[in-house]
Amino acid sequence: MNTAELSHICKEMRRDIINMTANAGSGHPGGSLSAVELMASVFCNHMRIDPKDPRKADRDRFVLSKGHAAPCYYAVLAELGFIDKAEFANFRQLHSILQGHPDYKKIPGVDASTGSLGQGCSIAVGMALGAKHQGQDIKVYTILGDGECQEGQIWESFMAAAHFKLDNLTVIIDNNGLQIDGTNDEVMSLGDLPAKLRAFGFDLHEVDGHDLDAIEAALNAPVVSGKPKCILAHTVKGKGVSFMENQVGWHGKAPNAEQREQALKELED
Repeated sequence: MNTAELSHICKEMRRDIINMTANAGSGHPGGSLSAVELMASVFCNHMRIDPKDPRKADRDRFVLSKGHAAPCYYAVLAELGFIDKAEFANFRQLHSILQGHPDYKKIPGVDASTGSLGQGCSIAVGMALGAKHQGQDIKVYTILGDGECQEGQIWESFMAAAHFKLDNLTVIIDNNGLQIDGTNDEVMSLGDLPAKLRAFGFDLHEVDGHDLDAIEAALNAPVVSGKPKCILAHTVKGKGVSFMENQVGWHGKAPNAEQREQALKELED
């Protein structure tokens, strides 16, 4: 898809995120909105996947390590035809396939059940290593939250990715600077994150995480043999909705009826 087509999908995804969380009266709109361009680019332009055969053995894999951003995941899966948008009305409802965190067993197009922060990159490393061992041409993508990069297991998985030379792995960090309890710097500073990522063996690309052309350029950058790729995407929590942008309070709070109306008005074409 070209930039204009992707931009249209991103706006649709943002509307769906607002509607899902507003209908449920719960959810995580802030970090879902910050990841929209990243998810849209990966799924629409880079992953070898087939909604008619979601478990196809040679498909590329994706792990949403920041599983609470499930509304963003569901939105892009619906755009590609893996799920019906009618399911959005059941988001976070009892017996719905669309729970607050993605479920591999219930949702076509989901490759891993996630939600326990810090574990997703390890899952992705395992998938990438398994593909290498089996001689499969499979690419693995994972999106991490910057807050979860405070978890020690994340850095163990980074070391493993470099040690096993997983050049079929792309780690994307949604670096919006906020987490549930405040700013990253207040909770546990990540320090010089770019320097750390390079030191841990990544081929690092820093981008504006809402600039589709920049994201595409990073995803299209040639593979460096034997090195996993990391895209450090600088984003805005709540992107696209003025009263949510860069506001930590919108990490895990759903919009009410009036706020939904305002948000959807801002997201009109």
